[in-house]
Amino acid sequence: MTTTLPVPAQSLTKSQQMQVINLVRRAAKSEIMPRFQNLSSVDIMTKSREDDLVTEADLVSEAMISRGLARLFPSALIVGEEAVAKNAKLRTVMAEHEFAFVIDPIDGTWNYAKGIPLFGVILSVLRFGTPIFGLLYDPIMDDYIVADETDAATSLARANGRSHNLRTSSVTAPEKMNGYIHFGLMPKEDQAKLAPVLPQFLRTTSLRCSCHEYRILAQGHVEFILSSTLNPWDHAAGILACQKAGGVAAFIGDHAPYNAKQTTGYLLCASSQEAWDAVARIVEPALA
Repeated sequence: MTTTLPVPAQSLTKSQQMQVINLVRRAAKSEIMPRFQNLSSVDIMTKSREDDLVTEADLVSEAMISRGLARLFPSALIVGEEAVAKNAKLRTVMAEHEFAFVIDPIDGTWNYAKGIPLFGVILSVLRFGTPIFGLLYDPIMDDYIVADETDAATSLARANGRSHNLRTSSVTAPEKMNGYIHFGLMPKEDQAKLAPVLPQFLRTTSLRCSCHEYRILAQGHVEFILSSTLNPWDHAAGILACQKAGGVAAFIGDHAPYNAKQTTGYLLCASSQEAWDAVARIVEPALA
């Protein structure tokens, strides 16, 4: 029997968080992992671009998670990435709601569809566009990073029951920085302007999976993520996780804090304020 949970006045309780986490884990076990490396050509479709893929696993896992959340939180707004693909108006609505669940059922779908074990499930809760809860789940390892607005730290919980708090990198010198830049998703004219300044960093790359990029940033292994594609299902949970681990997120240009209401511009999440400033000094003039 499912217990209906009221919409929290502030944030999710620890009990509610575990119910949400276990729902995601069940969806991964029953819908995502059995289909991994078992998809046929008819199970893989395209959306906005030839390399913007969606699979049968995305659709059924989002449906399962959405149903479960609706039973637990009947008054909450529940929006999945694939639902937005069918109804673009949901992108605006989620940032206007007091309590909205945002789901990326399989982040890194291109990797997943190609049989590459680098993908995850991202779930966040937004309050008027500001993330107040974030979950970055790895179905392969069955572990997760979780962050909540009321907690002082971000934690990584392993499948064996062990957990520990995370801390972002202390590196602040650009020549020693590693970063993820979603270069191929940027406008071509911005790629041309940005490319000449990238050698000022030690290394820049992309995993084609925001879930693991934010996990790695929160664990202190890279120093920044720069993106021009501002889908909340890609960023909201990771932003909160990195902030609670000591990081800073803001938009290039006006330096405004992250909010899902913003749909255009460049979002920079870095391991500290000093690191954010150092990266911004390099990329802002190029993108002006």
